[in-house]
Amino acid sequence: MSINHVPVLKAVLALGLLGTVCSASAATIEHWTQPDGARVLYVEARQNPIVDLRIDFDAGSRRDPADRPGVAGMTADMLSAGTTTLSEDAISNRFSDLASEFGAGVDRDRAFVHLRSLSSMAEREASVKLVNEILTRPAFPARVLTRLKAQAIAAYRQQQDSPEAVAYRLLNRSMYGTHPYASGARTDEAAISALTRADLQAFWRHYYRPSTMTISIVGDVDRASAERLARQLTRGLSPAQAALPALPPVPAAQGDTIRKTHTATQASVMFGMPLITRDDPDYYALVVGNYILGGGSFDSRLMKELRDKRGLTYGASSWLAPYAQPGDFALSVNTRREQADEALKVARQTLADFVEHGPTEAEMAQAKGNIVGGFPLRYASNRSLIGYVAVIGFYNLPLSWLDDYPKAIDKVTAADVRDAYRRRVDPARMSVVVVGGEPQRVQ
Repeated sequence: MSINHVPVLKAVLALGLLGTVCSASAATIEHWTQPDGARVLYVEARQNPIVDLRIDFDAGSRRDPADRPGVAGMTADMLSAGTTTLSEDAISNRFSDLASEFGAGVDRDRAFVHLRSLSSMAEREASVKLVNEILTRPAFPARVLTRLKAQAIAAYRQQQDSPEAVAYRLLNRSMYGTHPYASGARTDEAAISALTRADLQAFWRHYYRPSTMTISIVGDVDRASAERLARQLTRGLSPAQAALPALPPVPAAQGDTIRKTHTATQASVMFGMPLITRDDPDYYALVVGNYILGGGSFDSRLMKELRDKRGLTYGASSWLAPYAQPGDFALSVNTRREQADEALKVARQTLADFVEHGPTEAEMAQAKGNIVGGFPLRYASNRSLIGYVAVIGFYNLPLSWLDDYPKAIDKVTAADVRDAYRRRVDPARMSVVVVGGEPQRVQ
């Protein structure tokens, strides 16, 4: 759920004020820790009369109780559904009157809320006060929960029509088993139906706490104002409690194979393993290697081998998903049902050759040039910059990470990539999923 009533912001956008690019040198991050334990990261950006605030909690889907998958996501979705004093419509109308945007969501590690407001004192103070009420006095009204559960079930059923969506769920369940990182993949129709208002209330009380909270502020405010906004955001939240329990280690890759029939004419082929963390010592070598293998779109080896040489697909890719614990390294190919096994064979051989021999110098030059050259554009506005600041804060990365990233990429050599993939990736131990395809055994 998100609220997006922003007529004044749209008017500002029309004037071109939000298109100003922030250079890397402008992204100087200041930080401090509040007495209640909340960590704050702040970037002063005066180009636009806008302030973006993001709050991240250690309340992602990894914190779902084993018997209640989906509760983290539903809790975040329900935050703006009403407070003890304001209805859902009243909250929506207030944000609209203030020309502010509010949204919330989760990933595996984090639950987050985001506020975008005009930087004038009256609007920003009122917007932050409203966010504080949402965080400290959510009502989780039963009527709205019933509606959102119905919408989530409808979305789940729609996903079953997509071989790719089905394959991704199966791949995550295979890679992570009973580990909390598979909670999202276990959130099916029955799990959604089972969620109750009491589940959401208990989750909110336990996990929405300042001691695990990171506040990111980017925009047209000075340091003193940023400190005041941060204090206002956490006022009234439950004080520090016992530390949250440590998560179990991610299981070692087992090399499982899963085939599922599907009525679609297209098949989805995926294979992967848990691999990369946010503070991974091989982070940059893995990133460059992934770009060459399948992250670089039409420049990638997968596309050249599967599309250009053999015409097996219009789309083949690989990705890395770094988290606090090892996140996905996976490859994906969409192809005609009768070509699924051939596509899988070619994709696996392409990966095996890459792991064994590594990239060429020409591939390295192209990959590094594209990654480094495009990196500043990935945080060219306050809206995109705050996402990076939030990652830096939540995962305790160096405050200089935005400046360090392109330098570290530029230093990666072909030998570094080959060494990292040889040590870390065993194609024989990757989980394999084929949804669709011919009903025969996957080799």
